[in-house]
This record gives sequence, C-alpha cells and structure tokens, in this order.
Amino acid sequence: MATTTEYQVTGMSCGHCEIAIRSEVSEISGVTGIEVSAQTGRLAVTSEQPVDDAAVITAVDEAGYTAVRS
Repeated sequence: MATTTEYQVTGMSCGHCEIAIRSEVSEISGVTGIEVSAQTGRLAVTSEQPVDDAAVITAVDEAGYTAVRS
C-alpha cells in the first residue's frame, strides 16, 4: 500500500529548482513518485513503505533547499 508524505520546501523559485529536488529525492530507496511545485513550495513523496523524513530532508538540503514535513 503506497503512502504519500508532504513537505514544505523553502527557497524554490523555478522549474530548475523542481528538477534539482526531484533528482535528489528520487535516489531514496522505495520512492515511487515525486510531485514538487516551486509555485506552492509543496513536495509530495509517494513510496511503498513510509519514507524516512530525515532522508527526504537531507535530499532536499543536498539540492540546496530547506524542507519541513507538513
């Protein structure tokens, strides 16, 4: 059963930002879907098992942005 976890991301302003975050988060094991919007600052991560919040926050940090679970 898939689960979706939402995060609020600060610092995004364009499509390039979305691509950078999608690229980093997609490397997390078990992630099956990623929705990210620079316009709303929303990141939704879908996975087969609950995803590790710390892994997502670290991946967003690696892309150069800040995330908190919403």
